[in-house]
Amino acid sequence: MSQTAAWTALVVAGLLDVAWAVSMKYAEGYTRPGWSLASLVFLGLFVYLLGRALEALPVGTAYAVWTGIGAAGTVFMGVLLFGETLNPARVGGVVLVLAGIAALRLAPA
Repeated sequence: MSQTAAWTALVVAGLLDVAWAVSMKYAEGYTRPGWSLASLVFLGLFVYLLGRALEALPVGTAYAVWTGIGAAGTVFMGVLLFGETLNPARVGGVVLVLAGIAALRLAPA
């Protein structure tokens, strides 16, 4: 897998991680079958793509970037979909996560 394809797979895996977290919330403790199934599908897809990305990327960098995308994206989806609060401290935390992702992406492996 090329570096470009690996980074693409990693970003998509991060976005699927966000979808997984949101679908878990909607699944309400896995009591809603449709959302429960969606959650498991998203989980399987992001694990597969993360594994593919690890064929070409360093594990520490890939895992940190994937986790960061998932964390930052889930914070924003929590605000948009579930009315969670967004205050300066939370925004600052997300900015730091995104800065860390950028640094890891730009740093030589």
